Amino acid sequence: MNRIVLSCFFVLLSSLEIDRLSAEAAQADQSYSKGPSEFTKKMHDQVLRKLPFEDLEDFKLAQKGLLAKEEKLIIRNENGKVIWDMTQFGYLDDPRPDTVNPSLWRQAKLNALHGLFKVTDRIFQVRGYDLANMTLIEGDTGWIIIDPLTSTETVQAAMALVEKHFGERPVKAILSTHSHADHFGGARALADEKDLEEGRVRYVVPEGFVEEAASENVIAGNAMGRRAAYMFGNFLPRTPDGAIDSGLGKGVVIGNITLLSPTDTITETGQKLVLDGIEFEFQLTPGAEAPSEFMFYLPQMKALCVAEEVNAVMHNLYTPRGAKTRDALIWVRHLNDTIEMFGERANIVFGSHHWPRWGREEGFEYIAKQRDMYRYIHDQTVRLMNHGLTPTEISNKLELPLSLGNEFYNRDYYGTTSHNSRAVYNFYLGFFDGNPAHLNPYEPKKTAVKYLELAGGEKNLISAAERALKGGDYRWAAELLNYLVFAKPDNEQGRFLLADAYEQLGYQSESGPWRNFYLAGARELRGGVVKPTETRRVSKDLIASVPTEMFLDFLGVRFNPQDADDLDITLNLKFTDTEENFVLRLKNSVLNNISNKIADDPNAEMTMTRKVFDLIALRETNMAIEIAKGNIKIGGNPLAVLNIFRRLDNYDPFFNIVTP
Repeated sequence: MNRIVLSCFFVLLSSLEIDRLSAEAAQADQSYSKGPSEFTKKMHDQVLRKLPFEDLEDFKLAQKGLLAKEEKLIIRNENGKVIWDMTQFGYLDDPRPDTVNPSLWRQAKLNALHGLFKVTDRIFQVRGYDLANMTLIEGDTGWIIIDPLTSTETVQAAMALVEKHFGERPVKAILSTHSHADHFGGARALADEKDLEEGRVRYVVPEGFVEEAASENVIAGNAMGRRAAYMFGNFLPRTPDGAIDSGLGKGVVIGNITLLSPTDTITETGQKLVLDGIEFEFQLTPGAEAPSEFMFYLPQMKALCVAEEVNAVMHNLYTPRGAKTRDALIWVRHLNDTIEMFGERANIVFGSHHWPRWGREEGFEYIAKQRDMYRYIHDQTVRLMNHGLTPTEISNKLELPLSLGNEFYNRDYYGTTSHNSRAVYNFYLGFFDGNPAHLNPYEPKKTAVKYLELAGGEKNLISAAERALKGGDYRWAAELLNYLVFAKPDNEQGRFLLADAYEQLGYQSESGPWRNFYLAGARELRGGVVKPTETRRVSKDLIASVPTEMFLDFLGVRFNPQDADDLDITLNLKFTDTEENFVLRLKNSVLNNISNKIADDPNAEMTMTRKVFDLIALRETNMAIEIAKGNIKIGGNPLAVLNIFRRLDNYDPFFNIVTP
């Protein structure tokens, strides 16, 4: 009973919840690298011949307007622990090693450029202090801050750089363009509730922001967190053999994530605000890159902020960490509207990631070609789908035309054509490809055992895989050896050969997340799942912002139905401070919750404050202690409470991925 509510270890921080390996463990990973094969080197040569690497315009743009920088950018938390270290990427100044795809190497070098930059008069950006950019607009009396990064520590470091150059100025307004944590998490370093309540600072967000910010990954948070660790290379060294970039930025921060309540909400496109003398004209863009997002135009500067709807990468319609599939057509329509509303007025286009584009034609083309990239993937996937091709067939066939694919900002650095085409297919038709053989497949381990039998045993399968490895067919080797590992996870030779295949696939990947997935898989096959030496807790701000009903929904997905089918329990929950009432109903092995209701004849009743509920979720206390203190009152049959809460699973945040 003492763990009544969520294990919030990975639940609320989405892809940005990071656990850090000790430096020694990460460094040890380097010894596993076997280096690039000749096939990998040849593949890199093909990339060098295919793409216009002689075009260095992005390097000019990414360095334009540099005002100040820290030569050794290392950010620590209040305990002195390093949470952001740009010095570890110093090797990017050296010639490219054959462990990195040339195109990804180019993006990694660009994302390593950091400092305080002038975009135009009164607009500045701090880049390279976090996954996202923090933009500063000079108002009449102080700063307007756009997207206050992931953590208070990175915001404090960014503001220290700003103040060193400009001197101290008050913050008059904060805007979060959307509901992902790298765009709001550091807000409390700039203001607190008193600042907002007394009108010293305004906080502007898009409609639906608070709920989406707090809730994106509540239900599936544990699985997303584990996969996010693969996607962002959390357990890999920052070396040419490890995680060098995520495409969207260098990586994610392990700092203190906070959340403030907004003072102003943008509810419709065309809405305008004047903040400290600066006029903002907003465009709502929900349901594309984020469920709650806006872009805005600054008429005085003729500058357009495209938030994270336009980036110097192909973004994800489906993210490898796992999330709801995004609607490509909605994304395209938003960008169509952007062009119609602002395309003839904007002389500068800047965003929440990467570097700006200067010039009306340049900005127009940037937005239009990003729009057309998503539209091409959507339309051609649907066209081929209607010809009967399956998602796997389409993802192997589809390529962008040169007019789109040769633009570096449309390359597969973050999202990929392969995954995004599969996302479009899934959006319309779901995961089933229509083939009856795939209606009811065996689970992976049983399938693996049968393939191993078909191959004539471990020795034969390994021989076939070794031939594939020697021929440079790493995808086929990986498929074969994955069957072996799932059938015989103790076969060390098979695990190490599979790691070799993953390693070469990682070295070949243009996508930062794909590279990280492959190399993280190789690392765990060779050394097992290594748990971090320290973890970070969820912030009180985020916990307090999660709707109670959503917490109770999560109890339902944690409910283990074993031996529960004969239980019929009704439990009233009363939260005295928020005046919320709920009925928890266990029947048919399902735990339902009904809001705004109290059952007339419950088996038991629990009364507490939401504040106590939050403290239990944060693991700052537990149910037994709070009952003993009298902060939780239980009426009726205590066994009814026990019969529900003792059946709630506690998830392992380090479950196996590359082994069964």
